[in-house]
Amino acid sequence: MARYTGPKNRLARREGIDLGLKTVGSKAHVSVLRRLSIVPGAHGVKGRRKISDYGHQLREKQKVKRMYGLLERQFRKMFERAKKWKGNTGEKLLEFMERRLDNTVYRLGFAPTRGLSRQMVTHGHVLVNGKKLSIPSALVFVNDVITLGSKGLAIPAVQKVLEDAAFKPPEWLARKGPAGKVARLPERGDIHEDISEQLIVEYYSR
Repeated sequence: MARYTGPKNRLARREGIDLGLKTVGSKAHVSVLRRLSIVPGAHGVKGRRKISDYGHQLREKQKVKRMYGLLERQFRKMFERAKKWKGNTGEKLLEFMERRLDNTVYRLGFAPTRGLSRQMVTHGHVLVNGKKLSIPSALVFVNDVITLGSKGLAIPAVQKVLEDAAFKPPEWLARKGPAGKVARLPERGDIHEDISEQLIVEYYSR
């Protein structure tokens, strides 16, 4: 299964925002926040140049793709799938991204990052409706119940996030302890990250 294995802080610095790739509060997270204004590479200290409309479209596509942990082929395939549906293609794309199993595990607060949630899925620690599902890209549906296996619950990072009493999942999900349920399909208003999905549609519609 193809995935990015390079330095994650570099990706955040390239996009100039925190992509949620590091555990909040960790030394790595503090480090990336401190250096967000510096573009990676030998000439990064010179700052960011003015970019064209195409450049804005490209950067938005790269930002969202990296935020959800997908490579180009996977992201393009999801876009083509969204384009076949009636209605707003950009919003449908974001709905599909949110409904990915690895993202759902992250949104339920079962993992501090999407990277760890993806790893938990591929290692077989996540159960959907009582059955093990190890495909991160699998889409969840209304009334699906997501739980963690005993080995998943034993992961220290998972135990730590489950102890956070202040955590609340987005409204399209419901959680009680180490069990979550898809209450409804996600809507555009459920996604609070700074995303301009129309730029992505324009990029792939060139």
